[in-house]
Amino acid sequence: MVKLDILSDPICPWCYIGKSYLDRALEAEGDHPFVIEWHPFQLNPDMPKDGMDRRAYLEQKFGGKDGAVKAYAPVVENAEKAGLNINFEGIQRTPNTLDAHRLIHWAGIEGHQTRVVNALFKGYVVEGRDIGNHEVLADIADSAGMDAAVTLKLLSGDEDIDLIKSRDAHSREMGVNSVPTFIVANQHAVPGAQPPDLWRQVISDIKAQLKETDTN
Repeated sequence: MVKLDILSDPICPWCYIGKSYLDRALEAEGDHPFVIEWHPFQLNPDMPKDGMDRRAYLEQKFGGKDGAVKAYAPVVENAEKAGLNINFEGIQRTPNTLDAHRLIHWAGIEGHQTRVVNALFKGYVVEGRDIGNHEVLADIADSAGMDAAVTLKLLSGDEDIDLIKSRDAHSREMGVNSVPTFIVANQHAVPGAQPPDLWRQVISDIKAQLKETDTN
């Protein structure tokens, strides 16, 4: 098996698109060689703890309404190509995602990580839920097979906050400056939302290498 580390943020539409492309390739290949682990990378590490109004956030980040529309045009185009329903109109707030990353970390310990990541993406970009809200995060944890009460208790404290921040900082120090970023076998970085055909070729190459190793 080969490790596939994925750096992403659950509010990042490009991460959602990139994951859908990867999922499509994995489904097509069937018996794929990857062991997948998700890693924290906050798009907005300085976001207020309670988040902010999404329209105000976008206009502030992109210099007004026209800038926001222009910046998101390729996102909309690629989401449509991927067959994804991103409900931009339904997203009212841009949250601070530190607690969402804490949940992803705990989900990894319990073996539910990808299910939680799926639920976070769906909750935010499709259902417009505030994934900075502890009750929402506990509900998502519950839907993925985790204990909602335990999740709420952990979220109410500072468990693993410093760990998540240090992991995020380490990725930036290693040169990661955008997400999604995929790292194959601790060696090869694949940035951006890459199409399924690229992933199928990567998987095919890895399978050939593993087969050659087994026969030597």
